[in-house]
Amino acid sequence: MRGFSPCKYNNYIPFLSSSIIRCYSSVKGKVGVHINVENEVKCLDDAVSLFNRMVRMNPLPSVTLFCKLYKIMINMKHYSSVVSLFQEMRKLRIPINDFLLNILINSYCLMHCVDCAFSVLPIYVKTGIPLDVVTFNTLLRGLFAQNKLRDAVELFKKVARENICEPNQVMYATVMNGLSKRGHTQKTISLLRLMEQGNTKPDIYIYTIVIDALCKDGNLDGAINFLNEMKQKGIPPDIVIYGSLIDGLCKLGQWEKVRTFFSEMVNLNIYPDVYIFTMVIDGLCKEGKVEAAEEVMEHMIKKGVEPNIITYSVIMDGYCLRGQVDRARRIFDIMIDKCIEPDIFSYSILINGYCKKKKLAKAMQLLGEISQRGLKPSTVTYNTILHGLFEVGRIGDAKRVYAEMLYAGPKPDICTHSTVLDGYFRYGLVEEAMSLFNKLERKRENTDIAFYTVVLNGLCKNGKLVEAHSVFEKLSLIGLRPDVRTYTTMITGFCLQGLLDEAKSMLRKMEDNGCPPNNVTYRVMVQGFLRCSKFSEMETFMKEMADRGFSFDASTAELLVNIVRENPSVLDMIPELRSKNKY
Repeated sequence: MRGFSPCKYNNYIPFLSSSIIRCYSSVKGKVGVHINVENEVKCLDDAVSLFNRMVRMNPLPSVTLFCKLYKIMINMKHYSSVVSLFQEMRKLRIPINDFLLNILINSYCLMHCVDCAFSVLPIYVKTGIPLDVVTFNTLLRGLFAQNKLRDAVELFKKVARENICEPNQVMYATVMNGLSKRGHTQKTISLLRLMEQGNTKPDIYIYTIVIDALCKDGNLDGAINFLNEMKQKGIPPDIVIYGSLIDGLCKLGQWEKVRTFFSEMVNLNIYPDVYIFTMVIDGLCKEGKVEAAEEVMEHMIKKGVEPNIITYSVIMDGYCLRGQVDRARRIFDIMIDKCIEPDIFSYSILINGYCKKKKLAKAMQLLGEISQRGLKPSTVTYNTILHGLFEVGRIGDAKRVYAEMLYAGPKPDICTHSTVLDGYFRYGLVEEAMSLFNKLERKRENTDIAFYTVVLNGLCKNGKLVEAHSVFEKLSLIGLRPDVRTYTTMITGFCLQGLLDEAKSMLRKMEDNGCPPNNVTYRVMVQGFLRCSKFSEMETFMKEMADRGFSFDASTAELLVNIVRENPSVLDMIPELRSKNKY
């Protein structure tokens, strides 16, 4: 579908003016047999069957009844079927009204076919049905849903500038929400200021959009200024606005201001709910203050606010991040005792915690428990288990879990395949790794440069440099551009084999291709020269490192110290090190 442009919009309604925008009474159908649409329609077949009955009735049911039918179909997400039935109505010359056309436009927008939605506009002009603010609000939502930001802004300007209809608070909110969600906070604020100059004044919903956008940008001072502006205008803040502010302050660790806003809320008889308490708990956990987070949870319970599964999961994650998986398990068990059924997210947190502590037996036990509770492990859950199993060398179990995933689902993603390939290569299962790699390539599975870098790294570390170079050379043919990790992986492979000329050639190639080497790249090169006793060439690279602001890491320094210990004369071969040694 081609993108909508403002000029195309002009072609649809070239002579729109305020004169045709008026109060419009919907077309009423004749009184017919009473039909209870809500009771009769339970699925798409019911809807189509009822429609066929309705169009054969004499007299026809009212247009309102058709609207009810279409709304139910939209709630069932049968958008294309709404379009088909509307087209059938037009063929049968059944009367339509503005509500029906707005439903049609909404269906197209929900199908992400906003161009088709605009093609409905000539019907308004042809039938004399006035365009109203609901029509344009629906079109604006459709444009934003397809990320057609410029077209949405142009449409809004046209409606306002040409006085096609008076933008209401919903229209302003639609545009401002669309802009703010895409990072255009200043444009959102400008629209609020523009709104102040017109007949439609900002209300609490408009201020909520602006304050939330500023909080997400980390501009809490600006958000608080707008809060004060609201109060001065006599617009009292609600729990949603306080939630945005508290969430932003928690992320910045400004706990004193969080306490201030909590007190302010209570003074206004606005009591924090489970979502606001959970925001605070999450912020504390991310700072490692899990005991403090538990105290907040105890406080919320005393205030009569029961924690939900998200609250418990956040605290579990906090303990797992600190490596205290047993404490996380205690929270998990408390949650179950409170008759809160764990979900796949809470299981995944605990499984990840056990895997990081290399307690795979408990992780596998939880994986089995997931199925017993009637849940299905997610891709993330499987990826976590697979990584943990390979980490401790349980290759057989990893293969079995991977096979189970392929058989029963969910579908593996690129992270799954990369984890399995890395595991195979790590334990020398090169043939199995390459068999899987070739299979994935034939199936044209989604792959990226990180995936190929895993394969290159595995081949290089297993001494398969020829095969690795062959895969590397193929990257440009399949439209993938090597990044600094990819080049460094190949350079590492060459250095490990003592092929320093090839390593230097790859280094120059990456620079020629606009990919500058990083600290790791130079360290690999220096280590390669050290191992091959190429000290004069190493000196050149050391100078390059220094000029670019790079330095040795612990492993490179340790290697150098060991070589100097065995052969002190090495210091005399490297003037830069010799001069430093004099001081």
